[in-house]
Amino acid sequence: MEKGKVVYKLEDDISTDIIYPGRFMATVLPTETPQFAFFDDSEFNQKLTQGQIPPGSFIVAGDNFGCGSSREQAASCIKGYEITVIARHFARIFLQNSINVGLRMIICPDIEADEGDELEIRDNKVWNLTSGESFAINPLPEARQAIIDAGGLIPFARQLLIERGI
Repeated sequence: MEKGKVVYKLEDDISTDIIYPGRFMATVLPTETPQFAFFDDSEFNQKLTQGQIPPGSFIVAGDNFGCGSSREQAASCIKGYEITVIARHFARIFLQNSINVGLRMIICPDIEADEGDELEIRDNKVWNLTSGESFAINPLPEARQAIIDAGGLIPFARQLLIERGI
């Protein structure tokens, strides 16, 4: 069970350039990318960089979240704040990049929530505790979820090697 507040509400077609502007592409280390998350929305970026957004918070978005370029930094910069993204649909490459870096994300085609709403994830649903409504989650395949749960592809592979004694 996961519980937190919606700290950012976004519409459809949020590109990787909005999430992580291209002018910062020279920065690739996951420890450095978070400072540029949503950089062009100075108010939200400032809340992130000043520690005003607690881990476990939610970003809620519409369809096609993470469209555009294949930059992995768009996923790693959000992961750096331990925020969960709930979207109606994720762009294919962003979805795979998010799995690879261990970004917690939830596909919820009918999600309805506003900034400030309290959400809870349980019973394969997103419960909007503010409105009293619940919305079904489209779960990721088990293998992909296992990679996210391990913290990303590298920790997942490391875990498998240890388990197999390699």
